[in-house]
Amino acid sequence: MFSSPLIEKLVDAFRCLPGVGPKSAQRMALHLLERNRAGGRHLSLALIEALEKVGHCQQCRTLSEDPVCRICSNVARNSRLLCIVESPADVNAIEQTNSYKGLYFVLMGHLSPIDGLGPEQIGIPALLTLLRSREIDEVVLANNPTVEGEATAYYIAEQIKDFNLTISRIAHGVPIGGELEFVDGGTLSHAINGRQVVRNL
Repeated sequence: MFSSPLIEKLVDAFRCLPGVGPKSAQRMALHLLERNRAGGRHLSLALIEALEKVGHCQQCRTLSEDPVCRICSNVARNSRLLCIVESPADVNAIEQTNSYKGLYFVLMGHLSPIDGLGPEQIGIPALLTLLRSREIDEVVLANNPTVEGEATAYYIAEQIKDFNLTISRIAHGVPIGGELEFVDGGTLSHAINGRQVVRNL
């Protein structure tokens, strides 16, 4: 318990971050106050700017400060190949492998009825609208290989099975129970290149 309400407030603010408990929040707050106030000011300015200017891409739904992100606006990308992922972190993880040159659709989560996340909440209607409006040859289901991710991938495959396209699922090299943003680049590259076909044309 600190004598300063402002320090208490700062520590409490850090606890909004995932995986940050009371002790970690206290260490970060005291580090900035004791040793790196310039870094703290830089952090606060960068955070404010990002919160004010970063939104969602109108096409793929990833985080972007532009209405259409750099990936979607890149004419060199294969617009007939669509990779479905759960989060912007997954887009970043796949991009770092340099093994995928198509476009993305970001669900911003996975199906989880207990958390109130149904098809509407993760953007399935928007995905179906996208598939109806574009010429897509293949959809790559790159949901995380967790129980919820597998269930979401299966649901999506069922919803799009009547579209005239190939449905594939990343598989090789990605451990069951793992999450894409924590998988190393070589393993993830192998998973993308070794994806399995769920349904052919």
